[in-house]
Amino acid sequence: MSLKAFFSAIFGAAVTLQLLILANMSYLYGSAYHDGSRYSTMKLLYVDYDQGPIGESVMTAYNSLKGPSFPTLIHQSQENYPTQLHVQQAVCAGEYWGAIYSTQNASSRLSAALSSSEVAQNYDSSQALRYIWSSTRYPAYAQGVFSNLVQITEATAAVYKNTNGTDILPLINTSDPFIARTILDPISSISTDLNPMSQGVRFYYNTVSMVMPIIIQFFFVMALNGITMQNDLFTKLSPKQNLLLRFSISIIYTFIASLVMTGYLWAFREDWQVTGNQFALTWMAIWLAMHIHFLLIDFTTAIIPMPFIPYFILTWIILNVTSTIGPFEQSPGFYRLGYVFPAHGLYEVLLDIWTHGCNPHLYRALPILFAEWFVGIVSFVLGMGKRMEVKLGSVIQKHRTSHQTTGSSVVEQKV
Repeated sequence: MSLKAFFSAIFGAAVTLQLLILANMSYLYGSAYHDGSRYSTMKLLYVDYDQGPIGESVMTAYNSLKGPSFPTLIHQSQENYPTQLHVQQAVCAGEYWGAIYSTQNASSRLSAALSSSEVAQNYDSSQALRYIWSSTRYPAYAQGVFSNLVQITEATAAVYKNTNGTDILPLINTSDPFIARTILDPISSISTDLNPMSQGVRFYYNTVSMVMPIIIQFFFVMALNGITMQNDLFTKLSPKQNLLLRFSISIIYTFIASLVMTGYLWAFREDWQVTGNQFALTWMAIWLAMHIHFLLIDFTTAIIPMPFIPYFILTWIILNVTSTIGPFEQSPGFYRLGYVFPAHGLYEVLLDIWTHGCNPHLYRALPILFAEWFVGIVSFVLGMGKRMEVKLGSVIQKHRTSHQTTGSSVVEQKV
């Protein structure tokens, strides 16, 4: 190869690689581009069980906070959510990111406390409002939801003071320390985290952890290809034997790899309350996703020329991670393409396992994963056929070359 051809090839590789990086990172970064202006797509539930000034103050407070960068608070009637348990179930079912509700007779209790020193001594402002959320569902965004609920609570207290405090002050005994304390802190709240998850590594579960199932399959498939070629198994074993051997290896390896991944998730769980059953289910879910990745990567390494394999792997990683890095509500609509990627299905299944069913999307995630598994198996078989075909062609070509060389030697000897 001349120097001109060499530098042309290097230049071409550099340009295509930069274009690949640009395209992939644009896709990844685009998923969160201006996501702050899409917070209003996240829904919060509000039910007014108080039917008094405190309950009214919640909606007034929300109206002062409402905007593209704040979740939408949906006011529902008691008829739709008769009890607090129904509110909790709505959040658990994923219909809302969180919920806030005023407790029954909250305004009456506050009014009584402001009128009587004896009642004020036992008044607990945190009984006025309660809010529900889940720290397990996309932890980074869940923290934002928690902050928004706190904002609503604080704004509600401020609204109540502004609208009712001026009228009440002349009528109450502000010299009484208990009544004074009550008017200074009339409304606060109690938080209920449906699925507490406070460990520091929780932010890795839907980000870095979704890269590892792909990376370790790629490295192992490359090693497996090299060892297979080195030992010439494609010629020593029949196509059926090669297929069964490689498929068995894929199952065993992903079984072990998924156990290792589940192991380090559990090793760093800190005070996260999870059970042995959840460990086993997590292991099986990760195994399924890993096996899908193995089958698809094995197929691509059979049909894509080796110099382009890293291009595919990088793109496959970015596509999968982008599908789990945040909720689709926070991304432009076309990012819902992420539903088809194994990483998204895996994260949905893991959320269901870790929340005891408070992420009921198995009806969608599991069929997609099993469909991909079936496609992966078919692709794996086709890839093995391609490998055997290439190897057979190589053997035939080698035999012909050897035969021609032998024939030429015989002719030379006769001459």
